[in-house]
Amino acid sequence: MYLIVGLGNPGLQYENTRHNIGFLTIDRLSEKYGIKVKKLKFKSLYGQGEISGHKVMLVKPQTYMNNSGEAVREIKNFFKIDVEKIIVIVDDIDIDFGTIRIRKKGSAGTHNGMKSIIYQIQDDNFTRIKVAVGQKPDYMDLANFVLSGFSESEVKVIRDEIDLAVESIEMIVDERVDKAMSLYNSKRLLED
Repeated sequence: MYLIVGLGNPGLQYENTRHNIGFLTIDRLSEKYGIKVKKLKFKSLYGQGEISGHKVMLVKPQTYMNNSGEAVREIKNFFKIDVEKIIVIVDDIDIDFGTIRIRKKGSAGTHNGMKSIIYQIQDDNFTRIKVAVGQKPDYMDLANFVLSGFSESEVKVIRDEIDLAVESIEMIVDERVDKAMSLYNSKRLLED
C-alpha cells in the first residue's frame, strides 16, 4: 500500500493558504478517485482506496505542520509501510512558480513539516512532490507568506500545479517514479 501524505494545517483559517497545498492536492485525489478522507485516527484524517490499481491511503495530518512526522510515523508503523512507498506532497517557495519537483529522497531543506517527518521516521528515502507556491516578497516574513492565500491570478496556476501533482502520483504508484521525475520536473506552466 502507498501512503500519500499531503502536508498542511487543520482549521478553516488555513484552508486555502500556500502552506496547505498538500491538503489541497489530497482533496483533488479524493475527488478524482472517490476516496473519502473522513476517518480520524493516527492524528490524521485519512481514507483508503485505489489509484491505478494500487492500494493507497490518502492522509491529511491534523497535528499542524511542524509535527506532521508524528502522524506519518504512527500510520507507517501501524500498517508496516515501507519508507519507499511513502509519498509526501509539500509546498515549496524556492522552485519556480508554475512548476512541481519530484525527488526520491533528500534533506528537508527549510521545511519544518519535512524536518518533522524525517526526524520521526528516521529516514529520508521517501518520495516527495514539491509544489511551487510563489516566492516570498522581501517585505513579508516567511511565516506570514506561507500562511497567506493566493491572488486571483495565482489560483489558476495553483490548480494546474495540483493537477500535475495528481498525474505524477498516478505514475509514481505505478512504480515509475523515474519516469515521473523526468516528465514532470521539466514541465513549466508559465513562460519566462
